[in-house]
Amino acid sequence: MKALPLDPVRLDEAGSDQVARWQAVLASIRAAETGHARAAGDIVLVAVSKTHDADTIRPIIIAGQRVFGENRVQEAQAKWPTLKAEFPGLELRLIGPLQSNKAADAVALFDVIETVDRDKIAAELAKEMQRQRRTPRLYVQVNTGLEPQKAGIAPVDTVAFVERCRTVHGLSIEGLMCIPPADENPGPHFALLRKLAREAGVGKLSMGMSGDFETAIQFGATSVRVGSAIFGARG
Repeated sequence: MKALPLDPVRLDEAGSDQVARWQAVLASIRAAETGHARAAGDIVLVAVSKTHDADTIRPIIIAGQRVFGENRVQEAQAKWPTLKAEFPGLELRLIGPLQSNKAADAVALFDVIETVDRDKIAAELAKEMQRQRRTPRLYVQVNTGLEPQKAGIAPVDTVAFVERCRTVHGLSIEGLMCIPPADENPGPHFALLRKLAREAGVGKLSMGMSGDFETAIQFGATSVRVGSAIFGARG
């Protein structure tokens, strides 16, 4: 997506710092693409804007970032309709757990939902997509570390669940997403997600965050979710 020209009048010092960090992350992504024989521009940067308000997000939109990730439907509803109206062409991704009672709101607001992980959610999304005649792109979240506190389907159940999404719920699954355990080497988790994606016949891999996105690119990520490296500490 083409960057907009920078407007110094609209960028205060804090905003300029965010833009500099965003540019550094982009440079690291492009270097990783080159280093791992990926095509230039192959990796989508998802700027994770959870807990940050519209004024904090706006500078990197002005600088050219177009894809953003949010964890909570209600928080996103408070800021993104205005930002989307102000800056046409933004893409908003839900990267946090989705409750079934928020499915209607999620379908209405998000362009991509990366956290489909059980049949109840798949059924609710299918119903709302048909009702609203809106089709956000969908990813299945995989709990590669089998962590009880994390959302996501177990790796052993992933391929069958993707198939049920297609045949039972009538959903098109674009890719898989994972969040490796914080205290483990992420590489094996990324390798597992890549293997599952191949077995399930999906082409996109959302994996890698601020501390490990370069490793994720090495293992085939098509999008990386970066928050603190751009925005700093959470608000």
